[in-house]
Amino acid sequence: MGLRCREVRSAHRKKTLVNAVGYAFGGCGAGEDLIPEIPWQVPRDDEEVDPRVVVNPGQARSLLDALSYVGLYRRARGRRLVGFFAGMYYAGLRPEEAAAVKYQDCVLPAQGWGRFVLHETRPQAGKKYTYSGRNHDERGLKSRKGGAVRVVPLSPQLVTIGRQSVDTFGTAADGRMFFTERGRVLGSSGYRTTLRDARVLALPPDLVESPLVARAYDLRHSALSTWLNAGVDPTEVAERAGNTVETLLRTYAKCIYGRQTVANGRIDKFLGDYE
Repeated sequence: MGLRCREVRSAHRKKTLVNAVGYAFGGCGAGEDLIPEIPWQVPRDDEEVDPRVVVNPGQARSLLDALSYVGLYRRARGRRLVGFFAGMYYAGLRPEEAAAVKYQDCVLPAQGWGRFVLHETRPQAGKKYTYSGRNHDERGLKSRKGGAVRVVPLSPQLVTIGRQSVDTFGTAADGRMFFTERGRVLGSSGYRTTLRDARVLALPPDLVESPLVARAYDLRHSALSTWLNAGVDPTEVAERAGNTVETLLRTYAKCIYGRQTVANGRIDKFLGDYE
């Protein structure tokens, strides 16, 4: 396996070098701009979601319940992250968005729907790749101009979980609602391990071995798929998720259950009008 990987990397480097030399000697003068001559397009960062990763509401609730039993009760490794994962499932947040949620930006009423004004993310890039020298950057919203905000409605289920989290653990020094035992920003390795342990407790053995919610991001996929299947207008779903409608429908087309039945019914009706 290792030999095969080295062969693939070597072939990739060779191809890159050949292409670079080809561009350099492709007929352009040394003083001319080579960029317009390069047949390259910005790659898409979205792909069609595999329907097998999407959890239904019952499975999501079981997973959130199981988190409370992960780790020692005193350390509360899993209990601290119930709201973090619930934010991805009930509000469609990205992991780096959920990690940046601050109490002062939330409205958590005693009853009914709340809201969250999202304006900051905490992506994990590593100390070598951040200006601050810390593992997490402080950035704005993905694919948005600096200072942009997104208002995200919070379902009653998520409001209740958020209130319980603050009552139990308080907030970090800067107001973040979800943080490590020492008050630090949540790291991807930590919450991946916690999710893995919760899956074992929440899912039957055959599903544990499946790709069902194998990654934290799959909870966001599940949220958006659930909203679309519930009949929510795609424009509204895209607004809540911070996507374009085009990206939303392209990414989640295979997760919209029943679309073939609806299409078949429309085709039958159209053909029947001519019989």
